[in-house]
Amino acid sequence: MTTAEDIENAIEQLAPHELARFRAWFEAFDAAQFDAAIERDSRAGKLDSHAEEALAAHRAGRSREL
Repeated sequence: MTTAEDIENAIEQLAPHELARFRAWFEAFDAAQFDAAIERDSRAGKLDSHAEEALAAHRAGRSREL
């Protein structure tokens, strides 16, 4: 199995255009991982208390238009 250090070393060897390509891929990959985690947490109810807190603040007049 490849270690993070092996990956770091490989990235350091990339040509600038390949580094840019990797950076774009990783940004999309990371965003998809984040979105999947939010979706899992939402389905599991882990965000419910945050939503209720925000709605209560809004009902109490502690929010404003963006």
